[in-house]
Amino acid sequence: QVQLVESGGGLVQAGDSLRLSCAASGRASSRFAMGWFRQAPGKEREFVAAITWSGTNTYYADSVKGRFTISTDNAKNTVSLQMNSLKSEDTAVYLCAAHRALGSVLAGGADYWGQGTQVTVSS
Repeated sequence: QVQLVESGGGLVQAGDSLRLSCAASGRASSRFAMGWFRQAPGKEREFVAAITWSGTNTYYADSVKGRFTISTDNAKNTVSLQMNSLKSEDTAVYLCAAHRALGSVLAGGADYWGQGTQVTVSS
C-alpha cells in the first residue's frame, strides 16, 4: 500500500508561481512512476505531468509544457511540480498519482491517488 499526500496549493494571481509537493510513503514507494493530474469543476480529470521513478524521463501535457516542471527526490520519496506563469485556466484540484508502470500513470490508471490540493489562479 502506498499513501500520497499533496501540499502547496493556494490562491495566486495570474503570472505567479506555485510549487506543489507530493509525499509518498509505504512499501517500495520510491520505485513507482509518479504523476500529477488536475480536475476543474465540471470537467474531466486531465493529465498534467509524469516522471519515471529514476527521474530520468519526464512527460507533460501540451497545455503546461514550458511552464511546469516535475521533479523527484527519491531520498525523500517526494515528487514536486513547479508551476510558473500560472493562468486562470490552471485553476483546479491537483492530484498526485503513483503506479509501478509509467504507462498506467500516463493513462490515468494509477493504483494510488492522493486527496488533492486546490490551486486557484485569479486573473
